[in-house]
Amino acid sequence: MKKLFVLTMILGVAFGAHLLSGRPQANANVAISPGDLVRGETFSAVYYYGSDGFRYVFPNTKTYDTWYSNFDSVKFITDAQLGQLQIGGNVTYKPGVRMIKIDTDPRTYAVAANGVLRHVASESAASGLYGSAWNTHIDDVPDAFFTNYSIGDAVNSTADYDKSAIMSAASSINLDKGLRLPADITISDSAYSPVSVNIVPGQTVRFTNDGSSNHTVTSDDLTWGSGTMVPGRSFVRKFAEGGTYTFFDSYNSGFTGAIYVQ
Repeated sequence: MKKLFVLTMILGVAFGAHLLSGRPQANANVAISPGDLVRGETFSAVYYYGSDGFRYVFPNTKTYDTWYSNFDSVKFITDAQLGQLQIGGNVTYKPGVRMIKIDTDPRTYAVAANGVLRHVASESAASGLYGSAWNTHIDDVPDAFFTNYSIGDAVNSTADYDKSAIMSAASSINLDKGLRLPADITISDSAYSPVSVNIVPGQTVRFTNDGSSNHTVTSDDLTWGSGTMVPGRSFVRKFAEGGTYTFFDSYNSGFTGAIYVQ
């Protein structure tokens, strides 16, 4: 499964590379905010910058087109700045816009929030949602990208799937994925600040090296870490499960901190 996820991410970048042509010049870091669309100088892939501090890949142009009608709002940033934005996953279809299927599965699915697929169980349900030409509202999704989605309850009638409400609730990718702003911890040359944060499961923590020396964020059990962070570099990590996560600086073991997920 891990290998398949990596393959999916690689393919997502490859498909995304065809989204926007041209080679801009970006000579300095550009201010970006959660919800921005960004691309670098060398490659034409467009990414969504999420509230959680990660960038998200559009697997293909069909996915992009469910969210945006053009590329007018894309911000061009340097390759170096783009490289500092960690990839958090792939963007899924905007709920309600299209139905999807894969070649190896005869079932047609309506898309709900955060990539939940709901089998449209009958032709009457499909026509009730998308009209008599419902079969023209179906996109084939490559098998590799199907792992971006999860399966929910079937749609047996239009009463089971309020398309208008579902589309209204997904006014942005941030809202669709339920992305939250990260808790921030800075690293000076004397300590982490703050030394501890409290977050909820699924939230991220963003560590930023504000010192003049190299630092790390390394878990006490050595199961995760940032690697060497040069001055100015940030590292974002999502904490999905509740618990206490303690960490230290490999360059100065006297720097310690804790994350409380509850």
